[in-house]
Amino acid sequence: MSKVEDFLSKEDEQEIVEAIRIAEKNTSGEIRVHIEKTTSLDAYDRAKEVFHELRMDETDLKNGVLIYLAVEDHHFIICGDKGINDLVEPDFWDCTRDVMASQFKKGDFKQGLVDGILRAGERLQKYFPWQEGDTNELSNEISKG
Repeated sequence: MSKVEDFLSKEDEQEIVEAIRIAEKNTSGEIRVHIEKTTSLDAYDRAKEVFHELRMDETDLKNGVLIYLAVEDHHFIICGDKGINDLVEPDFWDCTRDVMASQFKKGDFKQGLVDGILRAGERLQKYFPWQEGDTNELSNEISKG
């Protein structure tokens, strides 16, 4: 694969953005997906850097979730902010990672992302239900590096 743009089709990207919209519909939480070709950093360190660059650490309730992928490196990381990490079960992100990885291993990256997004959305809805006046604080579009 030569470019990050080739990783997902336009239709796949639209379905992922729609999954984010659905996942965020009943929560004040924010979910983002960031895709880049490779990273020279440790994948977790780079994901935390992107989390900050995308201003995900600025949500009111500290309930942002980033799914970060370095496609050529075959790495993906799920980062939750302090508000959500303090509330979910200790193995929640590992279980979410495993659900996504099972789709990734089949080459179905779109479905893996959709499954992870919807799973994160369910937990965000449980702990951070939508309330009158909540706004979508961050873009649902996939960011690319």
